[in-house]
Amino acid sequence: MAKYKKGRIIHGTVTGIESYGVFVSCDEYYSGLIHISEISYGYVKHITDYVNVGDVIYVEILDVDEGLGQLKLSIKNIDYKCNKGVRRRRIKETPLGFTTLQYNLPLWIEKSLKKIKKVSNSIDKK
Repeated sequence: MAKYKKGRIIHGTVTGIESYGVFVSCDEYYSGLIHISEISYGYVKHITDYVNVGDVIYVEILDVDEGLGQLKLSIKNIDYKCNKGVRRRRIKETPLGFTTLQYNLPLWIEKSLKKIKKVSNSIDKK
């Protein structure tokens, strides 16, 4: 039984953007292309107005090439953004607050300065 079928909606990661479309990785074996004509019904001036490299999006499968592991994809007829259901967690404050930072910052600065001085001394010796 085929893993991907025509008409199915799956999620994938945008791996590349060209002037003619968007490359999407669906899993370790299958990748696909969203042709620029399958992005929107209107004129698409900049593909990055819709997606960016690294975005996880939903895509509709238009065609499957099992032999090559390639998919023809579309986002024209679907709500392709995956981040709608993401709930943000509230950051819990610690009782120490900035005290830890106030204590450690001078130590971190001193350590970094020593490291920089060591590197510059080793360069000067050469």
